[in-house]
Amino acid sequence: MLETVLFASLAAIALSMIGLIFRVIKGPSTPDRVIALDGIGINLIAIVAILSILLRTSAFLEVILLLGILAYIGTVAFAKFLEKGVIIERDRNNH
Repeated sequence: MLETVLFASLAAIALSMIGLIFRVIKGPSTPDRVIALDGIGINLIAIVAILSILLRTSAFLEVILLLGILAYIGTVAFAKFLEKGVIIERDRNNH
């Protein structure tokens, strides 16, 4: 029974990934695309977690952590770029 629910959830996540990929490509604005990319990262984490449960292993926990960190850093970088136009600010004080 649990495996059936896990496979059904994988199918639902795959459908949501298709919708998010469509939003990244055809998004009406750049912030919509950024949110869709963040959603793709969250869905990837969910897929890896479900596969880890199905395979009955904890070997993918590091992958889940890495995907979470990369999704967070990417979202913060995109948000900073949208707000200020640059990601890394260089302070050029001429004294």
